[in-house]
Amino acid sequence: MKDDGEYKRGYKLSSLRGITGDTGILEEIRFGNIKQHDLKLSKKMVLESKMLKPGDILINDRGFISREFMNQLKREREIDSYIPLKSNMEAFEQAVSIANAENNWKAHPNKKRKNQKIAFVGSLGSYWRSAEPENDVAIIGCVVYDTKTDEYHVFVTTDTTKTARQIIMTYELRPEIEEDYRQIKDFWKIEDFKSTKQNFIAFYIVMVLIGYLFFQLYKGMEEGEKYAGKSLPVAIKKYVEEGSKSVIIYSGQYFGIFGFLEFIQLYSSCGTEVKQCLDPILAKV
Repeated sequence: MKDDGEYKRGYKLSSLRGITGDTGILEEIRFGNIKQHDLKLSKKMVLESKMLKPGDILINDRGFISREFMNQLKREREIDSYIPLKSNMEAFEQAVSIANAENNWKAHPNKKRKNQKIAFVGSLGSYWRSAEPENDVAIIGCVVYDTKTDEYHVFVTTDTTKTARQIIMTYELRPEIEEDYRQIKDFWKIEDFKSTKQNFIAFYIVMVLIGYLFFQLYKGMEEGEKYAGKSLPVAIKKYVEEGSKSVIIYSGQYFGIFGFLEFIQLYSSCGTEVKQCLDPILAKV
């Protein structure tokens, strides 16, 4: 595809993440070409996911703004959505206008956001309609006002039982999810492809994500508690290897896993030609 005058090639990865405590768990992924829109790539995965259950919530970013999608999730799956509105939307403008007219601002519950205030706005559904308005579910919102920058932000949800505080605190989980994804790119090198072939790239991505998932699950176990809240580089730096090493040898479609002692015994019984093939492996052990 062409981007800023330059041709680029690549792939898009959509992931469904579950949050357990302070940890994000990858539950499903979809893999598509770079031209595919984020919503188109993810929509079927979310609507058909066996991981999502009635009563669950879905936190989205602006790339997933779709009234129809929110309606489907609420009506067909009983799943509530949380999403920020774009500033050029009528619902955004009306929410800000109502919040200022009612003037019922509260302090932002996040102590790091001392310059921000929040206000609850109900019944925003009529300001954001789908092509079939009779199927539109009700939405409410939380308006955030930054007194320092004089900027507004509006977050809406289909869960009409929530307060402004609950809406914004739920959406505040998203930065943690984004940090998780940043670590996958920076520390797990998920974009470090060694081939342009799609099957190689798909295999590499799946293997990286499986490793990441096991790492997250391990940190949730009693044995891995000491690594909770730590990134991969920090965990590796503090990791002390215990027990004997194993050696994996593969050729074509065949492979074998040997204990280090067993490998040495096999090595000693091999001829010179085979030893020369095994020497590079032994040098790394």
